[in-house]
Amino acid sequence: MLGLAGLTALAVAAPAPAAAAPRSGVVDLTHTLTPQLPVWPGNPPMVMVPVAWHESGGFGQFALGYWEHTGTHLDAPAHRIPGATTTDALAVDDLVAPLVVIDISAEAAADADAVVTVADIDNWRSRHGEIPERAFVAMYSGWEHRLDRPSTFLNLDERGTPHAPGFSAEAARYLVEHCAIVGAGVDTLSLDCGADPEYGAHTALLGAGRYGVEMLANLAAVPAAGATVVIGAPKHAGGTGGPCRVLALT
Repeated sequence: MLGLAGLTALAVAAPAPAAAAPRSGVVDLTHTLTPQLPVWPGNPPMVMVPVAWHESGGFGQFALGYWEHTGTHLDAPAHRIPGATTTDALAVDDLVAPLVVIDISAEAAADADAVVTVADIDNWRSRHGEIPERAFVAMYSGWEHRLDRPSTFLNLDERGTPHAPGFSAEAARYLVEHCAIVGAGVDTLSLDCGADPEYGAHTALLGAGRYGVEMLANLAAVPAAGATVVIGAPKHAGGTGGPCRVLALT
């Protein structure tokens, strides 16, 4: 049996990670999972190895190898909180929700450590009305435009600390306590600002039994309010998360 190192050596080429949003009522918020897609520092890339061929047996098949938190993926509460809800126990009603998109791309262009604040939430509400009950709130920072240069997406400083936007811990607590959300998402690799050593947004959201989705795509192609998100969450026993297919119905 091949280990991850062996699989990596045999990894096959895959399509480019970024995908254009279609001109329809369904927008794919998922990056194509490839060995080239950036991962959290220290995690191995996804690998994809052919193990069956059409020429011998009539069917093609790949063996896939990846850590749970790779690509566009879900964070179950158990990712941060010992003994909390795992992937297979997530309430399915929470995986279809009104979609709220909070745009901080202007701030993120000027400051890699920009965060969604309570003021940003209040500004969204002044423009679009109250956040619907049981909504999924996503941060749009424009970070996916860095994917053609993966090092700028990770954006590590000289100490190896990543710098990328996320939710402030205060904003995450506010969404949980005052807006009754089911989950939150980001177009970066972490719910938190990458440089936050305390992981306050993770703790606030997952600690309250909500889920997160990281590395979302194409959020600029959906409206700030009015769409519905469908999250095809993984369902493996005891999982802390996993790659998922996320669709917006506009």
